[in-house]
Amino acid sequence: MSNEVLYILLPNYAAHEIVYLSEAIASDEYALKENPKYINKVVAPTLEEVKSIGGFRTLPDYSFETMPDDYAALVLIGGFGWSTLVAEQVAPIVQQAIEKRKIIGAICNGVSFMAKHGFLNTVKHTGNGLDQLKQWGGGNYTNSDGYIHAQSVSDKNIVTANGSATLEFAKELLLLLENDTLERIEMYYQFNKQGFCNLFG
Repeated sequence: MSNEVLYILLPNYAAHEIVYLSEAIASDEYALKENPKYINKVVAPTLEEVKSIGGFRTLPDYSFETMPDDYAALVLIGGFGWSTLVAEQVAPIVQQAIEKRKIIGAICNGVSFMAKHGFLNTVKHTGNGLDQLKQWGGGNYTNSDGYIHAQSVSDKNIVTANGSATLEFAKELLLLLENDTLERIEMYYQFNKQGFCNLFG
């Protein structure tokens, strides 16, 4: 469905990197949304459960073979799986998303994977440091001048973030998706950034 946000989870994924984005899509400050604008869906290599770094097990909605061609956004969640052979199956998925001008998010090692395949060569971006992007990217990464030392960067429908920028990553994707008003997205960001006591104490 065109309103689905697809999260790519590889074995040993970083579960915390999903939290802020998925929660803002599925719920507001009161409860689960009755009619959310978008639906969260998990994509994994197969339909078998995929385990996070912390040991949580997630049952995918789609495998790489059964995932839809049409969706609202593709999100590469970080973790240790991006340096393994199974990650190479994601490259054509990302290439197709770029060609179709889909919204793409990549965080932590998901960004380094993007560098490895040359997907960051025409956009401003960040990641887990320029050195790691160069190391992973090798000769395929030719846009070190486009690297910005920031928590998260959004450019040309591609959002990148380092592994400590889960909240900033969510904010930039929520803005691209127009998930809510600018004011409510900013409120969500500030509430989670500053904490309840700082905002309402």
